[in-house]
Amino acid sequence: MKPCHSCQAVIDEYLLDKQLEPLRDLTVDDFNVCADCVTIVADACVECGNAVYVPRGKSATPDYCPACRSDLIEQTGHDPGWNRDLPSA
Repeated sequence: MKPCHSCQAVIDEYLLDKQLEPLRDLTVDDFNVCADCVTIVADACVECGNAVYVPRGKSATPDYCPACRSDLIEQTGHDPGWNRDLPSA
């Protein structure tokens, strides 16, 4: 069992897997945080409409879920980050 990189508590894989269910194709192995240190926001990804996760202490909700961010990196060859750049008005 790995420690949470945020609070150093031992990661309860069962609780984290349950909390990560809305995130497509992800498992506890894709994270280094415990269930207490992450918040899942349903329907927030601008690409697929699935959930995103927000580490505790962060206020901004990401625009991309980890799976879509990874897909965009593979397609374009560069990392779009967690938030898309909106065109200036």
